[in-house]
Amino acid sequence: MALQTSSIVIVALVPLILWRLYSRFRRLVGRQRSRAWRHWTAAIFYPLVIVLLAIPAMLNPYSLVALAAGIAAGIALAIFGLKVTRFEAMPEGFFYTPHAHIGIGLSLLLVMRVGYRFYEISQMTAGPQPGHLQDFTRSPLTLVIIGMVASYYAAYAIGILRWRARTMVPSVPTESAP
Repeated sequence: MALQTSSIVIVALVPLILWRLYSRFRRLVGRQRSRAWRHWTAAIFYPLVIVLLAIPAMLNPYSLVALAAGIAAGIALAIFGLKVTRFEAMPEGFFYTPHAHIGIGLSLLLVMRVGYRFYEISQMTAGPQPGHLQDFTRSPLTLVIIGMVASYYAAYAIGILRWRARTMVPSVPTESAP
């Protein structure tokens, strides 16, 4: 019965997950309006995720090193991503066009890793064994990927906020009466 229930839940979640992936990929490949609240949310949320992952990772030195390596790689990717991003300050507001390959690549890497971990968990024949479900986020490879994705989005959001702070939106010239 448990296998059928979990299969039903997975089948019900697949369309939702595919829709979110599609909308995320569409957002990664085109010009976007910069919204400060969205950047602030990413700049605060993703470091909190990293801290929450670092707490259990402290029990395993390999996991902690893997998380740190992922964070360093994510920050380096964000710095590169910001250099190749096209920024525009228009009278209508701030816009940016991110480098699509970085965001799509990181998202696919994360989705593939999470999918593989779900596959591993589903293949357990004797039911959930102690420690296996908790190991989902303690796996060093998983922590590298999550650390890279979270630090990339946090550092990228901070970079956009910094660009917004030092850039003025040009005003629309008004016509003066002769």
